[in-house]
Amino acid sequence: MRMPESIPTRRFLLPPLLLTLSACSVAPYRDSGPPPGSINVSSIPNAVPKVEPRSKFGNPSSYVVNGRRYYVMASSKGYVERGIASWYGRKFDGHRTSSGETYDMYGMTAAHKELPLPTYVEVTNLKNGRRVVVKVNDRGPFQKNRIIDLSYAAAAKLGIIKHGTGLVEVRAIDPRTYHRKKQTIQAKAGRAGGNNGGNPDFYIQVGAFSKLINAQNLRTRLSDLTAGMVHISEVNVRGMHVYRVRIGPLSNVDVADHIVAELERFGVFDHHIVVN
Repeated sequence: MRMPESIPTRRFLLPPLLLTLSACSVAPYRDSGPPPGSINVSSIPNAVPKVEPRSKFGNPSSYVVNGRRYYVMASSKGYVERGIASWYGRKFDGHRTSSGETYDMYGMTAAHKELPLPTYVEVTNLKNGRRVVVKVNDRGPFQKNRIIDLSYAAAAKLGIIKHGTGLVEVRAIDPRTYHRKKQTIQAKAGRAGGNNGGNPDFYIQVGAFSKLINAQNLRTRLSDLTAGMVHISEVNVRGMHVYRVRIGPLSNVDVADHIVAELERFGVFDHHIVVN
């Protein structure tokens, strides 16, 4: 049976793999790493950015997973995003990634839905300030409100293994200028206690409207779901007044996941995580 408009990935090579989706799944999953104390992840070096051609695999103009279409970016230039990171480990160790490379849970790699393969990115844990450099060579995660799926090693170095997720900033690296900035990046990578220490708050943005009445109507619809947590803020975007509707502030990813799972029941299908 042919899978319509899918892309070659470790999870979508054959239809039966749809039954064993990991981080790319819509439902929460459980994965594992190596036995505790079996490896010192601090000894694993960051990925070294280098100029590479686009992978022959995993770079269609667009593809569909679980009924949603994703568009692969033409370039990673200027890409910066904040949101929730997850990780995948032993369950897919040794499997083929979307780019055709073999997944190594001890490698400094990651999966992303839309960045070109390969792309090198710097990932910062917004809670403790730790930073790593990874190579994006896979597609995912397809669970709602996750922006990047890190290898076990990368997640361990960032300190998000225990909780399974973490608030991060993902910033694309230009390999052509990387070596001129190498010492600066290496000095930052893996460093704890940056300027973002503590527990950063984040929001679920559920709408943005040009008319205040539409924002107020949405807030009213969601009042039963999150009493007192739906806020409207007015911002100026290219000279236009925009009313953003956000749920929060939140500090717990599990609570956010519960709210996201309920949003469709309230007729809200377009939403995303915003980290201040």
